[in-house]
Amino acid sequence: MSQNSDKLSLKDFPKSLISLVVLILSFAAFMIWDQSYWWESRDDYSFGYLVPLFALYVIYDRKEAILGLLTVTDSVTDNDKVKGLWICNLIALTGFISGTLLYFVGGLLRAATMPQNPATLAISMGFALLLLSSVFIFSSETINGEKMILKNRLKLTFLFLFPALIWLISAPLVSVLETKIRVFLLTQVTIVVFTLMDFLGFEIERQGNVLVLPKGVVGVEEACSGIRSLTACLFAGSFLASVYLSKFWKKFVLVFMAMVFAVLTNLFRSGFLTLWAYFYGSEAINDHWVLPIIGDIGSVHDVMGMAVLVLTTIALLCLLPILNFDLNKFVNRLTGAESSK
Repeated sequence: MSQNSDKLSLKDFPKSLISLVVLILSFAAFMIWDQSYWWESRDDYSFGYLVPLFALYVIYDRKEAILGLLTVTDSVTDNDKVKGLWICNLIALTGFISGTLLYFVGGLLRAATMPQNPATLAISMGFALLLLSSVFIFSSETINGEKMILKNRLKLTFLFLFPALIWLISAPLVSVLETKIRVFLLTQVTIVVFTLMDFLGFEIERQGNVLVLPKGVVGVEEACSGIRSLTACLFAGSFLASVYLSKFWKKFVLVFMAMVFAVLTNLFRSGFLTLWAYFYGSEAINDHWVLPIIGDIGSVHDVMGMAVLVLTTIALLCLLPILNFDLNKFVNRLTGAESSK
């Protein structure tokens, strides 16, 4: 049982909880200021401007569930006091301490030097650990002053997974790791495009990451590795999974498929650009497409880059009804219809 959340006012919340919210928002504000440097300076992270808005929307969308758990009046049984509670408290305390250290080490690095990947990543990881551990630790009691059962404390913590972890996607990876991933993806894209076109009988030669065509050469550059679209598609998949899916395994499947779709659509993009260069020359990739009514919509290269995100988002939206399909409910409707006949 819980009291109606619509009747709650600010004075109903404990001062300690309000202070925690203000502190977390302060940490979030500093983290947003730090990450905004990368959002502005790097096109592949420009989607980061949407992250604060989407994180707030997810919290607002779950407002009733959050307040419902904070006002629940279920009593704590002896089993709840014993089973797994001390392990969860230990994990939460470790996460809180680790998150605090990571956040402040990253903050000191950021204050002492120019913006750098390790500092931003440390701040983002620290914030994620701080938020999740704080929610669990400070939810030991409800707003009514009663002990909250372990199951509800875990439910409340899981409700903040997206607002806590999404910042790890909008923050750039450590340079060494990012370079390795980029080079790996770049090599695989080149190999797949070359192998496919060679199999189809096109006259093509591969020299490293350069494809030699009859009408010029096409260099598979860093932008064609797919890491830009991968991070953006991961963000889109994480948001859709957080808002429209309830079970954890379904969320995992959608996020995983976001990565799969991002890789496949980037291969399609690279293959299309190579074919375009094959028939019209390598310089034609930079030609602008002009539509009768809309006008100039950008170069062929840029338009196909945007198409990756659009196609992936459409594929994820088509996957949502499949993951939300309730087979038992469907069978019950069929059997109910048959019995009524």
